[in-house]
Amino acid sequence: MGRALRQTIGPAIGAAIVGYFAYHAVQGDRGLIALSHLQSEIQQAQATLAQVSEQRIELEKRASLLRRDHLDPDMLDERARAVLNYSHPDDVIILVPRSSVAPPVTAGQP
Repeated sequence: MGRALRQTIGPAIGAAIVGYFAYHAVQGDRGLIALSHLQSEIQQAQATLAQVSEQRIELEKRASLLRRDHLDPDMLDERARAVLNYSHPDDVIILVPRSSVAPPVTAGQP
């Protein structure tokens, strides 16, 4: 009985160690499942980066039209109207009743 027990303990311990490492290779913090989650997060981050890069290029293009050495009159007119809240005499203005507009949010109110 003792000899049979000694012959099975060694392989049982070895199988337990192999099982432990195999489990953590798949399920662990740095296992195969964690790798697939990380790859999907990387793809999402790259998609977000591409979107933000496109927005930045568009904003840089608009900002370059307002430089002193190359001032675009249309862009200057658009920005002046937006900032100063002015309109051109030929513009069509559509007034929206205040009841359909959401009330302004003030600090301190929920």
